[in-house]
Amino acid sequence: MTSGAPRRSRAVRSLRPLWLILAFYIDFFIILAVLELVAGLVVGRQVLAAPGITLPWLLLASAAAAHWTMLHVDKQSWSFVGLGRSAATAHKVLAAALLGGLTIGGACLVLLGTHLLRIEATAPGSWWTAAGRSVAMLLPAAFAEELLLRGFVFAVLRRAGGWRLALIVTSVVFGLLHAWNPGADAESILAVIVAGFFLGAILLATGSLYAAGAAHFAWNWVMAAALHIPVSGIASTDPDYRTVETGPDWLTGGPWGPEGGLAAVAAMFVAIFYLYGRYLRRMELKG
Repeated sequence: MTSGAPRRSRAVRSLRPLWLILAFYIDFFIILAVLELVAGLVVGRQVLAAPGITLPWLLLASAAAAHWTMLHVDKQSWSFVGLGRSAATAHKVLAAALLGGLTIGGACLVLLGTHLLRIEATAPGSWWTAAGRSVAMLLPAAFAEELLLRGFVFAVLRRAGGWRLALIVTSVVFGLLHAWNPGADAESILAVIVAGFFLGAILLATGSLYAAGAAHFAWNWVMAAALHIPVSGIASTDPDYRTVETGPDWLTGGPWGPEGGLAAVAAMFVAIFYLYGRYLRRMELKG
């Protein structure tokens, strides 16, 4: 009778990561439902349902609250998920933002220079207003996505099976979650999976989820605010000008935006190899 107890104990321990991840997402959706109810009473359900700034901030608040809850349940500090004080240094955050912006920006500059993308005039408008609105929408959206995939979930998977397992699982899920975006296809989903590896590599290299969020935000902002081009199939506002693709979709990303094309994928691999050579190789050697 006693021999069965250790086996049951091991089975419970082996399932603990799955239960923690499940509890995290249940917690997140409950908090989100409550916040949406409150927000609907305050601003009205029509305003809440319309595409805008409110929902990304609700997602971010819900994800942060779910982290607070689950870190207490798991008896962990914010450092466990890359959100400790040492992870919030300006150097880490700004360097990651620069890497994210330069990676997609460099790919787009190559496409522009080879006339596979072109800039055309549109109706006059306020660039600053559009850019500011992009910040208000894209900043919380980027950090919410990072919290939901590369925060507590990533940390639990890493503790249970190592950083490779955490990186692979979260990157694949990140890509599959974009399958519901407008114009998604197999190529765009694969490209977003590569983006998941890129952002996960930044998290691993810096130990900072702030850095991964900053890179994610800068990546999206360069496309939406600087280039006025679709981001993951979602159209961007385009006062004064917009960037349109003229080359083959497999290279430029087509209606999905440049992040869905081979040029962006190649740029991400360059960045991943840089991170691997400079940071991740040492971590791999340590086991």
